[in-house]
Amino acid sequence: MTNNIKNDLDVLQTDVLDNDFDGERILVTGAAGFLGSWITDFLVLSNAKVTALDNFSTGLLENINHLTNKPNFKLIKLDITKINPSDLEEYTIIFHLASRPSPDDYQQNPVETLLTCSNGTEIMLEAARKYNSKIITTSTSEVYGDPQIIPTPETYWGNVNPIGVRSC
Repeated sequence: MTNNIKNDLDVLQTDVLDNDFDGERILVTGAAGFLGSWITDFLVLSNAKVTALDNFSTGLLENINHLTNKPNFKLIKLDITKINPSDLEEYTIIFHLASRPSPDDYQQNPVETLLTCSNGTEIMLEAARKYNSKIITTSTSEVYGDPQIIPTPETYWGNVNPIGVRSC
């Protein structure tokens, strides 16, 4: 799967104009997670000024450690639910990706999962409102339940048990 993502990012990198993100101030929450780290990589390579925010409860420093010496990269280790929106810098774009990554995590950390997804989202929305930032938030593959088609296309409606462990 990692090679597929790398290939997709290589194609995306060549399709995006060199100056599309050049100089943009971008915040990525959940930046050390699976999806966040790939997006952060892409944005740093695209010359955006990227602030990566992660509490490392599930994200891995090794996913973004290679970026720490880049002049357009800043790392903040902080729980998204502990942020005051007025303490955030102004960003033109916020990629809000902070979340627990799996049903096992949801079950073991139900309150943290709910707070990250609700309060964390509210905080990021408030920051976006304050600075008139664009905000991009993602869902999770868990919305598809236990998919019968992998890789799962956007057109797939899913195989969801609304009271199962993946439904949280």
